[in-house]
Amino acid sequence: MLSVAVIHGLPILNGKVDNADDANRRLSYIKQVGLLALMVGLLGQLIGLYEAFRAIEIVQDVSPAILIGGLKVSMITTLYGLFIYIVGLLLALGISTQIGKQ
Repeated sequence: MLSVAVIHGLPILNGKVDNADDANRRLSYIKQVGLLALMVGLLGQLIGLYEAFRAIEIVQDVSPAILIGGLKVSMITTLYGLFIYIVGLLLALGISTQIGKQ
């Protein structure tokens, strides 16, 4: 996320982008990478939940503590994906405010 923000944001901040369309296209790359991170996080959670439910189906008797622990672990990817998405949106917002100042 940070490398995409640097690659596409620095030319905007340095004034090397000539038109608003190019600047908006560069900002959309930053947002899209953040959104991709969020979607990969959700996919990771769904895969984790699927595997947890499959294991429960095989064992057929699972304590609530083990079930909650599995649900907590499956949410890690979504939390990181959401964090990266928020960072991407904040970076895009910060860079877009600099466009108006140039």
